[in-house]
Amino acid sequence: MKENETADITEVAANREKTIVRTSIVGILTNVLLVAFKAAVGLASHSIAVILDAVNNLSDALSSVVTIIGAKLGAKLPDKKHPLGYGRIEYLSSMIVAALVLYAGITSLVESVKKIIHPEAADYSTVSLIIIAVAILVKLGLGLYVKKQGKKVHSGALEASGSDALFDAILSASVLVSAVVYLIWHISLEAYVGVVISGFIIKAGIEMLIETLNDIIGKREDAETTTALKQIVCEEEAVLGAYDVTLFNYGPNRNYGSVHIELADTLTVDEVDRITRRIQHNVFTKTGVILTGIGVYSFNTSNDEAAEIRNAIQRTVLSHDWALQMHGFYVDTEKKSIRFDVVISFDIDRKEALETLYREVGALYPDYELLIVPDVDITD
Repeated sequence: MKENETADITEVAANREKTIVRTSIVGILTNVLLVAFKAAVGLASHSIAVILDAVNNLSDALSSVVTIIGAKLGAKLPDKKHPLGYGRIEYLSSMIVAALVLYAGITSLVESVKKIIHPEAADYSTVSLIIIAVAILVKLGLGLYVKKQGKKVHSGALEASGSDALFDAILSASVLVSAVVYLIWHISLEAYVGVVISGFIIKAGIEMLIETLNDIIGKREDAETTTALKQIVCEEEAVLGAYDVTLFNYGPNRNYGSVHIELADTLTVDEVDRITRRIQHNVFTKTGVILTGIGVYSFNTSNDEAAEIRNAIQRTVLSHDWALQMHGFYVDTEKKSIRFDVVISFDIDRKEALETLYREVGALYPDYELLIVPDVDITD
């Protein structure tokens, strides 16, 4: 890697952590202020909808606290017991918060139903309406700011928080609309709006719990992430293709991965070393993913016979619906050997699929020694 392309990965990671913490603190302070104002308005006007909206903001503040805790604990240096760090601690904290949000939603639902059975007239003032309207604008501004910072440092947690804040603005708007309806037509929608808000709080708690469990268990990476990573890898001029992207998550913003790249068979080891180091640097600075391994496939560049063999085998392999992709192909026409990888769908038994490929390709080139490596379909 050239000196002007070298970056201090530790410094980049530290800057990302500072941005996450700073943005989360802004979110906490903003939500705490909104909780105080909305709770005061709700109690003064006897509005269950406004009070529940305040509870929703309180859960957002707690989420930001968890984000900070996770960023701090996740930044703890790896040790002998935990060589890949402590990033997954935040998932445990997130489960606790999810349980609290779920409890708050259920409690809010119970209180809203009670208000439907035993209604209590709301009493809105001009000041309270102005506060709610200002809260909507504040939430919109906060949501846009947090999403922008999340995209800047590639933080999924911050982007999710930003989207949640924008959605909260919509919920607050529904509270304002119900207040206006009551003042103009004297129709109380308070308790019913409270039920709706409670439903969203419960839904958010369940989704948070499921998402955290999926992170702990391990889930399929989305196609957008893997496609973006491949595109970054293929920006390197010498790379002819990128395959087998595998990502391992060890906590929010702590992702490790590996990838196979296809390079011309004429490159030297020194050239390959420089290429892989540049790829590691570019992928980390643009996505935050640390590539711990880059495998190399050798590509025939000066053998017309090899190209013909490749095309014939590819047609045979991809004639099966369960064969999703063929790559890493290399043929040695002198030593009579062929090797390649095939991505196999979960819809077929891997042993059966491999036996089929060996039989069919072996029939095409009986004089060649075959090595077919089955790959798992782990990305969309």
